Order: sequence, then structure tokens, then C-alpha cells
Amino acid sequence: MAEPESPENRIAAMETTSSSTSDLNFSIRRRSTVTDSASTEMMGSEGLKSSGKACDKVKIENKSDMKFNYRPSMPAHSGVRESPLSSDAIFKQSHAGLFNLCIVVLVAVNSRLIIENLIKYGWLINSGFWFSSKSLRDWPLFMCCLSLPAFPLAAYLVEKLAYRNCISELVVVFLHIIITTASLLYPVLVILRCDSALLSGGTLMLFACIVWLKLVSFAHTSSDMRAIAKSIDKENTPSISSNADNSYDANFKSLVYFMVAPTLCYQSSYPRSASVRKGWVVRQFIKLIIFTGFMGFIIEQYINPIVQNSQHPLKGNLLYAIERVLKLSVPNLYVWLCMFYCFFHLWLNILAELLRFGDREFYKDWWNARTVEEYWRMWNMPVHKWMVRHIYFPCLRNKIPKWAALLISFFVSAVFHELCIAVPCHMFKLWAFIGIMFQVPLVVITKFLQNKFKSSMVGNMIFWLFFSILGQPMCVLLYYHDLMNRKGKTE
Repeated sequence: MAEPESPENRIAAMETTSSSTSDLNFSIRRRSTVTDSASTEMMGSEGLKSSGKACDKVKIENKSDMKFNYRPSMPAHSGVRESPLSSDAIFKQSHAGLFNLCIVVLVAVNSRLIIENLIKYGWLINSGFWFSSKSLRDWPLFMCCLSLPAFPLAAYLVEKLAYRNCISELVVVFLHIIITTASLLYPVLVILRCDSALLSGGTLMLFACIVWLKLVSFAHTSSDMRAIAKSIDKENTPSISSNADNSYDANFKSLVYFMVAPTLCYQSSYPRSASVRKGWVVRQFIKLIIFTGFMGFIIEQYINPIVQNSQHPLKGNLLYAIERVLKLSVPNLYVWLCMFYCFFHLWLNILAELLRFGDREFYKDWWNARTVEEYWRMWNMPVHKWMVRHIYFPCLRNKIPKWAALLISFFVSAVFHELCIAVPCHMFKLWAFIGIMFQVPLVVITKFLQNKFKSSMVGNMIFWLFFSILGQPMCVLLYYHDLMNRKGKTE
């Protein structure tokens, strides 16, 4: 009777079998190698007659490798792996193909909607909403825009007098307040006295706000440099950052460059690029024309018919108002994204390239914002840097709490948003002001949800929902109906 095979004997037999198999494979590979080496020596001795023979030899060697390496006995599963779409591995994979698919589907769906809209409603683009017969009579606004450089010139003269100690510091502050206030009130009065087109008034108001922000930065920075220069003279210098420019002199060329540069924060010198890429500027300008035309097409072909066929969102049926807001949200989102791309990316980069302005961080990845606070820090970097430099940190240095400094910053932003919309529309309904101030509780809510769920998706979805899907379409409907009511009463 045969003895039962012990585990030790089975293990020894398996080792013997595996060793013999490995020896067999090794001998096969060795014979193949020896054969190949021998053939190689023969080829070396006789020489290659043509490159075609070398290619044939490579093919023969590849076939030999395929013959001995890809055998049915070779294991097909050699490790522990996750499926690409499993929860543990989904963020480790590249989704570039799916992203391309989404773009193709988005283009296809929107192309169908555009064709369907054109077939159903025809060509609805009408320039009367932007330029009317009154547009040619907007020359007072044009003259006002040309006269705005007088205010930076006045601010420069004030700083020159302060540099030569001709006037006291209190007088300097008083004169700067008058100049900056006049630079803002003068365009407001011109727009309100002239029944101008909406686009003309909005453009002038935007220029006026930019000039005001630049003048405040120039006056505030110059005052700080004077204080630093005086402290150096008294040998009582505080701890100042090594990046700060402690040299103080009112330079006219620096001011002129600052007034046209794509920044709102004044400094005596800026990082500069080596040269101007003319071909790059032409390509970006072509993109600017294309996207601006696309933005106008969406406004005239989609947004205007939607708002014209709607009711006042606060006076009609609630469900109907929600339906109008949601229907308006998609084209409004497209226009907003095109506006961002045209202004913050194309136009500011074109201006920076022409002026060889080096720091071109005009925005960050605000689309990944997890909270409303992150969005406001990343979406408009020139304004954010101005707010931090001239509003937020000066408040903190004057012992104002952080929450109050944040509230003051949003208040200033809300005032200028209201001015840029209400003045060209010739009405002050405070919808833009309320919308910006409503961001303060949203900052608290999104920060709380972010800390509670520890997920970037929750805060990001809330940001997109309240800001782009609900907030902006609601403001568009409110201002449109109030504007139409005002025009109906005046006509």
C-alpha cells in the first residue's frame, strides 16, 4: 500500500517540477540566444548587404520572442488592480477622453439648438438695444471720456507739491479726496443728464470706476512712500518688507504707464517682458472679435426674447418666475463665461503684451472655488489685490475686526457694482448692491458646509447654483423689467 504523500513531499515535488520547467525554459531561451548570437556572428563576418536584411532579422527575432514568451501557460493576472471607475481609483485616472466627449456633445447639442432657434424664430439680432438713433448724440459721453486724464494729471501735480514740501500732509489728503470724488461724480452727472445708449453709458461708467480705483491707489501708495521716506530720514525705520519700494518721487512716466497698464495697484516699476509678440497679439485679437460676436449673438437671439416674454419675477406667478430664471440661466451662463474670457483673458493679456507688462495673473482657477470667499479671491485678481492693499489690510492695521473689514470690502464692491449698472440704466433699484451684500452670508454658509462635509464638491456646487444659475438670471430679469417700466413711463 502506498504511503500518503506528506505536505513536505508535495512541496518538494512542486519545487522539482517548477525547477525542471524553469530549466526547460532557460534551455530554450539559451538555445535561442546561442542561435541568434551565432547568426549574428555570421552576419557580422559576411556583412549586411542591405538594410532590408536587417529588418528581416529584427522581424525573425520578434517572432522568436512571441513564440516563447506569450505561451498559454503564462499567467494573465499578476497583481491586485482596481477598475478605472471604482471609487478608489477614479481620481487616479486621466479623464481627458471623457472631457473631449463632453465638449463634442456640448457643441453638437448647442449647434442643434441654434439651428432650431433660427428655423423657428429667424434672425432676431437687432442693434437698437445697444445702439439707437440716439447713439450718435452720445458725444458728451465721448468728450467726458477724453477728459478723464485730467484727473491723474491733477493728482500728479498734488504729489509734486507734496514732494517739494509746498503743502502739508493734511492738504494733500484733502486735495486727493476732491480729485478722486470729482473723477467719479463728473461721469455720473454726464450720463444721467444725457439720455444715452446703454452700452455707451456702461462703458464710460466702467472707465470712470477704473480711473477712481487707480487714483486712490496712486494717492494711498504715494502717502505710504512719503511716510517711509520720513521715517528713514529720522532713522526710525520700522520693519519693512524687502519687496517694498522705499524710494519716493512723483514720476510722471510711471503714472502714465500705470494709468494704461492692466493693474489697479500703483508702484514705481513693474515686471516687464522682453519683447512684444506681434503674431500672438493678432491671434488673440481675432479670438476677441469672434467671442464678442458670439456673446452678442446669444444676447440678441436668446436672452432678449426670454426676458421680453417674461414677467417681473417679484410680481407674477412664483412657478412661472422660477421657470423663466432657469430657462435664462444657461444662455446667461454662456454670456458670462464669454465675457470673462474676452475681458480677463484676451483683452487684459493683449494690453499686457503691448505694454510688456510681466505680471499677468489676472485670474486664478475660480471655477474650482470651494466657497464663495475663494471665488471672490480668485475671479478678479486686479480688484482683489486692490481691495486687500487699500481696504482690507488698512482696516486690520487700524484695529478693525476681520469680519468688519470683510464687510467693508464687500460694501465698497457693492457700491461700484450698483454704479456700473444703475447709472447707465438711469435708475437706482439697488438690486446689484443687494446681490453683492448677499454674498456675505453665503461666505459664512459655504465655509460652514466646507468644514462640515470636508468635500470640495459641496461648496463648489453651491457656488455655481447660487451665483450662476439663480443669482445672475434673477438680476437680469429685475433690471430689464424695471428698465422697460422706466422707458414706458418716459415715452
